[in-house]
Amino acid sequence: MNTNRDIIARLRSNIPSFECTPGCHDCCGPVTTSSEEMSRLPVKTDAEHDAALADFSCVHLGPNGCEVYDERPLICRLFGTTPNLACPNSCRPKEMVAPEIEEQVHEYIASTRQVLV
Repeated sequence: MNTNRDIIARLRSNIPSFECTPGCHDCCGPVTTSSEEMSRLPVKTDAEHDAALADFSCVHLGPNGCEVYDERPLICRLFGTTPNLACPNSCRPKEMVAPEIEEQVHEYIASTRQVLV
């Protein structure tokens, strides 16, 4: 039986990475993630969450970019790797994510309790 942790690890391993435009954080808005993924992220205060939402950004976005990059949620990893979530600066990996992996990410998201990051 696959646990959510196993599913996340498998999906992560199948999402290619790529270099972003330095200083760009266009895709770093508020997102939701599974409780499993959220448990891997640092706890933020209500004030930090409120400030991020007021700026329409992610609470984990710092002055130098994503502060939780290695543990970023699946939806964040998917940005820029598929035509459905294209990078606004045309950055992309050499090989885009396989359509079946993208579908599996969306199925995982739809099948788990999501919380605002």
